[in-house]
Amino acid sequence: MDQTIWVTIEEESQQMMAMWPDIVLDITEEIENSNFSDVAKWMEKVLQYNVPGGKKNRALTLVCAYKVLAPSDQLTEENFRLARIVAWCLELLQSSFLLTDDIEDRSLLRRGKPCWYRYNDIGPAAINDSLLLESAIFYLIKKYFKGKDCYVNLLETFHDIIFKTTIGQSLDLLSTSFGSKKLNLDLFTMNRYNSICQYKASEYSFIFPITAAMQLAEIKEPEMFSQAKSILSEMGHLFQAQDDYLGCYGKSDVHGKDYNDIQEGKCTWLIVVALQCATPEQRKILEECYGSPDPEKVRRVKQLFIDLDLPKIYSTYEEETYNLLKEHIQQISCGLPHSLFLNLLRKIYHRVS
Repeated sequence: MDQTIWVTIEEESQQMMAMWPDIVLDITEEIENSNFSDVAKWMEKVLQYNVPGGKKNRALTLVCAYKVLAPSDQLTEENFRLARIVAWCLELLQSSFLLTDDIEDRSLLRRGKPCWYRYNDIGPAAINDSLLLESAIFYLIKKYFKGKDCYVNLLETFHDIIFKTTIGQSLDLLSTSFGSKKLNLDLFTMNRYNSICQYKASEYSFIFPITAAMQLAEIKEPEMFSQAKSILSEMGHLFQAQDDYLGCYGKSDVHGKDYNDIQEGKCTWLIVVALQCATPEQRKILEECYGSPDPEKVRRVKQLFIDLDLPKIYSTYEEETYNLLKEHIQQISCGLPHSLFLNLLRKIYHRVS
């Protein structure tokens, strides 16, 4: 991504953070006005600890995409403010998902600090806090968009993404040994993995921000949505494969969280490709060791990944997918700006966090 774009993103991030106190006040005042002052104070703690500290990639993508896609007569400060409100709603949703995801995965760190459920022994009460964050989204959308042409579309888009992402999380969990059932490596097919990618990464991290920006920009042409979704779906698959690779080979001090995909028996790009390449003897090692918290078994799995040359296979996959996506972007013919998608692709290419 060129320097001009990076400066724009940095400036936009500052604009979003300047708006954050207003978002907090909007939500907590509504609770306070219902005479629940203790809930309002708690909600402020939940918001401040969990929401503003992320990279805000999805939110910034949404706002920057709106600025690129909107006609010139829509490029007003008021419309930028509305786009940032939707972007903060997306960050609320992200935080809501992460609260429950960390409980399910028994994670220790999130964004470089203890996961919310571990903070001051909050424990399972964090599930309710996740619901509080999700509910706040629809309060904000109603407050600022009711009566506008995009109101129903925004509501439907948020409901749709919650539904799809929850399905993706269920697919992910049902692939593991949760509930004390024996891990079944036969489930780890590329078809199942692609479904997890689509519902856990593509829809939520790529399709949603651009689709919401298009709705705010009053784009209605179905072919534009269709071509955008096709490209963004492919990007999401690459993004999830990167996440899986970084979960095994990345540095926790860089991405600010701990990964336990091997210990939890997750269906990842690495295990799916490993099973495609493994000899019967190597598969036996995976059957014995994958999904175990035993450090020695985790070490054996990682060594087997190296023996199968997975880092090199991954590097080739990332390069080939990047080049293929560039070709597909150049083939967009419905009037959407190629630069929007190329910049998004460059942003995730060779990422380390």
